[in-house]
Amino acid sequence: MEKVYHISDLDCAHCGAKIEEALGKLEGIESAVLNFPLRKLHIRGNITDETLALMNETASSIEPGVRIHEGEHEHHHHHHGHEHHHECSGDQCHEHEHEHEHEHEHSHEHHHEHGESLAGELVPLIAGVLLFAGALIADKLADIFPLALGLYIAAYLVLGFNVLTVTVKNLRAGKIFDENFLMTVATVGAFVLGEYPEAVGVVLFFRIGELFEDYAVSRSRKAITDVTSLRVDEAEVLRGDEFVRVHAEEVQVGDVLRIKAGERIAADGIIEGAEHGVKIDTSAVNGEPVPLVAYSGDSVMSGCISLSDSFRLRVTAAAEDSMISKIARAVETASAEKPHIDRFITRFAKIYTPAVIAAAAFTAIVPSLITGDWSKWIYSALTFLVISCPCALVLSVPLAYFSGIGAASKLGILFKGGASLEALGKVKAVAFDKTGTLTDGTFNITDIQTFGELSETELLSICGSCEQTSSHPVAERITEHCRGNSIPLTEPARTEELAGRGISAELGGKRVLCGNERLMAENSVDLPAGEVPVGSVVYVAVDGRAVGRIVVSDSMKKTSAAAVGALRALGCRTAMLTGDKAANAEAVGRAAGVDDIRSELLPDGKLAEINKLRGQYGSLMFVGDGINDAPVLAGADVGGAMQTGADLALEAADVVFMSAEPESAVRAKRIADKTLRIAYENIIFALAVKAVVLVLGLIGHPSMWFAVFADSGVAMLLILNSVRVLGTKAYTK
Repeated sequence: MEKVYHISDLDCAHCGAKIEEALGKLEGIESAVLNFPLRKLHIRGNITDETLALMNETASSIEPGVRIHEGEHEHHHHHHGHEHHHECSGDQCHEHEHEHEHEHEHSHEHHHEHGESLAGELVPLIAGVLLFAGALIADKLADIFPLALGLYIAAYLVLGFNVLTVTVKNLRAGKIFDENFLMTVATVGAFVLGEYPEAVGVVLFFRIGELFEDYAVSRSRKAITDVTSLRVDEAEVLRGDEFVRVHAEEVQVGDVLRIKAGERIAADGIIEGAEHGVKIDTSAVNGEPVPLVAYSGDSVMSGCISLSDSFRLRVTAAAEDSMISKIARAVETASAEKPHIDRFITRFAKIYTPAVIAAAAFTAIVPSLITGDWSKWIYSALTFLVISCPCALVLSVPLAYFSGIGAASKLGILFKGGASLEALGKVKAVAFDKTGTLTDGTFNITDIQTFGELSETELLSICGSCEQTSSHPVAERITEHCRGNSIPLTEPARTEELAGRGISAELGGKRVLCGNERLMAENSVDLPAGEVPVGSVVYVAVDGRAVGRIVVSDSMKKTSAAAVGALRALGCRTAMLTGDKAANAEAVGRAAGVDDIRSELLPDGKLAEINKLRGQYGSLMFVGDGINDAPVLAGADVGGAMQTGADLALEAADVVFMSAEPESAVRAKRIADKTLRIAYENIIFALAVKAVVLVLGLIGHPSMWFAVFADSGVAMLLILNSVRVLGTKAYTK
């Protein structure tokens, strides 16, 4: 089983990668995955108290002071607070004001703590900068060396206090060659060589780099926690004749909740007592900015907010099984799943640091023995030590994916993991299902034609009776039409659903077939000549003779054509795979602008076509409704499922779209492309700059300032580059 632990006092991404690897090798642990920005460990295996103690011992041997522990329950007081202004009166308004005050106090406390933490970082930084500036003035302008030296030392101690204390603590624990030790050796060595400005400059930029790192990690962490914190702690449940506020975990299927104006919905359910409609803000769940108007009998998801007067909700899923809980779990798990490029960086880091330290030792000794200029070559070796920690790469690359997952979640797009995001960035073609994906999936009867003595009502009655047991959208629409128009339906003696063809039934002692042309041909039923109307045509045959046909049509979604065009602009080919007949498929495909239309496919046929398309275009994503397309979703390089089949979608797909519009696929592709591009930018830029420093040092032209830029400066740039993924405006154009 998998269990999630919190890991405290871990500040180094490189050390985190070492801890992750070491824990994965412990007896009883099958796998260990560290989510560094959230400071959470996902451990799979048989974890006993002894195992946990060994985990702590192993982690602290790598990073002294680190502690692994089970997390406390996180209370999100603002969940049932009011996030929209609304009008109310009497006791209800007084209660809302009380909740709002509580939320405000919690928010104020959080900002107060954050402010104290920020002040604790800025005060020594500002003091160190002022001392450094004074030292430079005293050294260069006033030429007062004793004063300048004193100010340099004071600035170094103020700015590098944390580095020095951690180094001493690590040495006592027997740990060397971490970034703090190497930074200490490099800066103390610079002092010994008389390079005072460089020594202070290294710790100054290292301190600034840490501030930027904290800022970037906090921003990307917020993108994840904003989604995972949408779960509601409490709900008002009907108990007897009154509503009682209980913990959300106590809510069960069948309970009736009261949802007040401004409240976040605690569990999935069906609206009751709202004949005039209620406005629901769904933006937190699917990224849609326009509120949804829902009526009695409509289903709503947890995590959404009521913008109207209070209404009742009949719970259809317990809080832990509700959509917002699934979203939260999916996002949190996804942020811990590592892409292939991240695993490459981890392997590279194991080689990089020892190699650079070896180069530093070689540079300090061999050229010095040859030239006798120990000062120059030791200074050059010190520049190597400054750039020897690969933290910039170890943090910035996964941070880009972490930010991408966070940005996607804000738009109602759930990636299964970093590997899924990475795979989508490499996709060259996107194939869509037709019904419910490119089209609305809401069918209407557009034509009824009889071939003889039956009336339209009699034809509908026969067909509707046979289709009652089918869950196919076309069958359901015919049955609904009959019931809505008071057309009598009879229970068949026997029914058999034939995949991709229709229904065979025994009704009133006669054999009835309701289905497509293929079903009629298989049973040697002759059909009248003439043009077949566009739409899903259901032929009805009684005892081997065609008696009529019913045409059910589906309209295309409003964003389908724009989405297909946008994907083409991103360099992707588009295809449509459907079980519908060729004429219908061509009509929808041409209207949407799809490049490749493949029709009349059974489920296994779709999977075969996916493999053909992959061979033709390259890596491919399939987007379906998540209900009938599980094999195809699993068979594609990236499976994208609309949330209409939520349970199956979360299981089978690599990415789930909470909005059922095809434009979600475009947004996901844009996020994936940008994330992958930024990850490669970070790798290339970091390695190029560090390589230049190494080459300059080896040929005798070292620069501590350039080394500082190659380490802390590059780290700042890479981290800031990574969080560029977080902005969502570019993905929604």
